[in-house]
Amino acid sequence: MRVRTVGLLVALAVIAIAGGWYFGTATTPDEQTTVARGALMFPGLTPKLPQVARIEITHQGKQTVIEKRTDGGWGVASMHDYPVQEAKLRGMLTALTELRLAEPRTSDPSQFSRLGVDDPNGVTSSADLLRLVDAAGKPIVALIAGHRRVRSQANVPDEIYVRRPGENQSWLAEGDLQVDADSSLWLDRTVMNIGHERIASVAVGDQALMFGRQKGGKLELTQPADHPKLEDYKVDDVARALELLTFQEVKANADAPGTETGHAMFTTDDGLAVTVTVFHADKDVWARFAASATSDKEKAEAAALNGRLAGWTYQIGSWKEKSLVPTMDDLKAAEPAKPAAPAAATK
Repeated sequence: MRVRTVGLLVALAVIAIAGGWYFGTATTPDEQTTVARGALMFPGLTPKLPQVARIEITHQGKQTVIEKRTDGGWGVASMHDYPVQEAKLRGMLTALTELRLAEPRTSDPSQFSRLGVDDPNGVTSSADLLRLVDAAGKPIVALIAGHRRVRSQANVPDEIYVRRPGENQSWLAEGDLQVDADSSLWLDRTVMNIGHERIASVAVGDQALMFGRQKGGKLELTQPADHPKLEDYKVDDVARALELLTFQEVKANADAPGTETGHAMFTTDDGLAVTVTVFHADKDVWARFAASATSDKEKAEAAALNGRLAGWTYQIGSWKEKSLVPTMDDLKAAEPAKPAAPAAATK
C-alpha cells in the first residue's frame, strides 16, 4: 500500500507540473498560493471598467488622483481635472485587464523592496499602489506594482513584479503595465494643432500689425504697408504659431500669474478664429486661448477647442511669444554688417 500511495502522489505531482501549476512558498497555510501559469490576475475586470470613477496612484506616501469628469473624459484632480492623455490611460487599464500571473515569488516582507513591492507609503519605496474605485468609493481593483522587466525580444511579453495589498505573496506577472505616479506625466500637453497652410490672416494688438496672404501664397505683413525688410522665416513662424502648440505648465485662470502684455487673432481660410492673450510672470510666458467661428462649418471645431481651452492659462516656451504676438522689432531683418574701417597706414 505504501508503494502504491507514493506512486500515486508522484503521478499527481507530474500531472500538476505538466499542466503548468505553481505552488508558492508561503510562510503560513493561509498564504500558500496555487495558480495556473498565465492565469489572469483580475479575471472579469473588463466589464467592470465602466464603473470606475476614480483612479488613485500612491508613491512614497503621495497620491495622484485621476477622476472622471462631467463630460465623460478623465482629468488630474490636483489640477482642476485638466485632461489626461486618453491613450495613456486606456493603455494602463487594458494592461491591467490583460495582466497574467507567471509565477509566485517571495512572501517574505523583508525581501519586498528587492522586487519593488514594499509599502508604497515608505519614503524610500519604489512601489506604486494602484486602486480603481467606483462612484461610491468602493475599490474595484487594488494592486502594488513593482519593478518592470522590459523584454527586447519580439513576441516576448514584458514582466512586472506585483502584490495584492494585505497579502504577503508576491508575483512575477506578464504584461505591459506602466503605472506613473507623477501627475505631470499624465497631462495631455497639446494645446492645439492648426496647420500653417490654414492661416489666412493674423491681427496683432489693435491691428498694429496685420498679416494676410494671397491665395496659395505665403503669409505676408500687409500693415503697415511701409515697413523695414523682414526675415522670411520669422514671418513663417507667425503662420506656424498654432501648429503643434504644446505647454510646459497649466493653471486655472484664477490661479494663473502674470500681467497681460499682448494679444492677437488668427483666422483660418475656412472661418475659424483663435484669439491669443499673452501674459508675463517674471521670465515666464503664459497664454490663454479662445475660439470662435465665422462660418457654420467651423462652429463644431470652435466649440471643441473652447471645451478644452476655456478656463485655462498655459505656460509656453518663451520663444513662442515672438510668433504669437510679434512686434516689428521681432520680425525685421538684421542690419547688414558694416565694413571694417581700413587700418591706419604705418610708417
